Amino acid sequence: MTENNDKLHLKRRSFMIGAAAVGAGLAMPSLSRAASWPERPLTMIVPSDAGGSLDRTIRGLSTVMQKHIGQPIQVENRPGGSFMLGVRYFLQQPQDGDVILAHALSPYIASSILFHDAPYKMEDFSFINAHWSDWDVIAAYKDSPYQTLPDLLKAIKENPKKVRASVVTGSSGHLTTLLMLQRSGIPIENLNLVTFQGGGQARQAIAGGQVDFIVIAGSGSEGIRDFIKPLAVVRDTPHADWDAPVLGEATKPLGLSLPVLPGSMRGLAMSSGFRAEHPDRWDIISSAYKATLEDPEFIEFAETNAMGHDWLGAEETTAKVMAVHDVFAEFKPLLQR
Repeated sequence: MTENNDKLHLKRRSFMIGAAAVGAGLAMPSLSRAASWPERPLTMIVPSDAGGSLDRTIRGLSTVMQKHIGQPIQVENRPGGSFMLGVRYFLQQPQDGDVILAHALSPYIASSILFHDAPYKMEDFSFINAHWSDWDVIAAYKDSPYQTLPDLLKAIKENPKKVRASVVTGSSGHLTTLLMLQRSGIPIENLNLVTFQGGGQARQAIAGGQVDFIVIAGSGSEGIRDFIKPLAVVRDTPHADWDAPVLGEATKPLGLSLPVLPGSMRGLAMSSGFRAEHPDRWDIISSAYKATLEDPEFIEFAETNAMGHDWLGAEETTAKVMAVHDVFAEFKPLLQR
């Protein structure tokens, strides 16, 4: 009996060792694949024009991130269609991680869905992180006669179609502009509103004196400071670098109450399908992105150019993006006019 038991014990032990070896053998290819990816250069799709604040921060990010992910990263601009062309192109690519969406995740994904019948929905995306969240500035052209926000609104009311403004279509600045007019009792048609597909073009318009004022992301507007005079910052607290009242103070003489809308949240996203099918690659991209934001080289680039380098993570980023979606949904009738 003892000999048989010993043989049985040895057989069981041999089976356990063999099973463990087989299990390890099955697991190793997956680990090997994770370790070897990416095997070729990656592409970041920017669905706006070159030269805007989104484009500039992503080019700086990609330059540093490629050393953390082990492959070159190409930045490809695909503007048009209220940012939908680039986003749709991204979703049409193989969702294997080799193509990354680099976008102002909020508010433009939400606004394209709510106001432009985009062929995708919020649930199609998994947001990795928004490293640069902005706020808006309302600024007049430097040589314009407008010294305060009430001056500007009075001119729009008394001179229909004479005052020109530039905004990025579907942006928080776009909505703030329309809300200012609506709550001031000024017909929206009074303003000659010029909409652009990206911040670079909108800023060029004000810098060249082609429009009288702009409502746009403040931190992305450092390059045009010499061409504008700020009338208000769309914030709850003043900004040390901008000599302008907060929106509530600027509109107090008019008795207006306006919501302080959050500005652009620039960062990276993948499709929700990619995250579900390739969690190992999702982790590789996320880790490389986080390492980039902590890299002194990128921190110096970001701070020199007045850009953010925050790590919020997927959960907090998603919560913030969805909160802005809900705000824009509330004012959907106004932006659809």
